[in-house]
Amino acid sequence: MKRPKIKITLIERKGPVRCHRGHEVGDCFDFDTERGKLCPMAMHVAFPYVDILRYGGEIPGHEKGTAKFSCPDVDTLNIFKIERLDTGSDSEI
Repeated sequence: MKRPKIKITLIERKGPVRCHRGHEVGDCFDFDTERGKLCPMAMHVAFPYVDILRYGGEIPGHEKGTAKFSCPDVDTLNIFKIERLDTGSDSEI
């Protein structure tokens, strides 16, 4: 059985300062092939959620197969959404 694909999307910025890594709302990342492009601070926060979703778990209070998290930089405060994509689907990242 293949592992499901994981997509990480920047969905909102709540802080007054632009992202120091240059991320913009709407940017999407394939966890397996593009995680090196994602800010290391955000990746540090994302990883536990990715692990839970990838291996069949769910995050209480979130839509099934998803999780939201924020960048730890309080001046930027980027909000990201993680989505577990079915391996059999034609969904693109």
